Amino acid sequence: MFQLRGHHLLCLLGYRGMGYSAEYTENMTRLHTTLRMQPQTQVELVAGPDDLCRHFPEDQPCHCDERTVHERDAAVLERMGLKPGDRLPWRTLEERLAATFIPGDIPRLCSTCPWLGYGVCEDGVRRLRRGEGLYPVQASGGVGDGLTGE
Repeated sequence: MFQLRGHHLLCLLGYRGMGYSAEYTENMTRLHTTLRMQPQTQVELVAGPDDLCRHFPEDQPCHCDERTVHERDAAVLERMGLKPGDRLPWRTLEERLAATFIPGDIPRLCSTCPWLGYGVCEDGVRRLRRGEGLYPVQASGGVGDGLTGE
């Protein structure tokens, strides 16, 4: 089982192997690949830092406890009719995400996200709504495409 915060459900849709550090990217790729290959995997929704935040690099300013991030988490879960503490299989979360969000929601919900400009999350929502699931990602072994999120 993985613990995920609300907005990371959307981040997973857009994940393409980019990350804040090699460790962060490796962890996210592992989690993402598990969910893609084993959609019955249980996910517990949490308020605050989760299994992805725990690998955020210590040498970078951490945004995991910023007010805007918590607000984004709450907005995502509220729209999906979910709350922290809920446990569902990833497959069910994918179905709810596809039924709840359209690509145009991403710029409004994630306006302060450093990854927004890449357009990958909107593409991930489109893919999910077409029934294609998570985008296949190969482990890159580092900061994908030289992106740091800054």
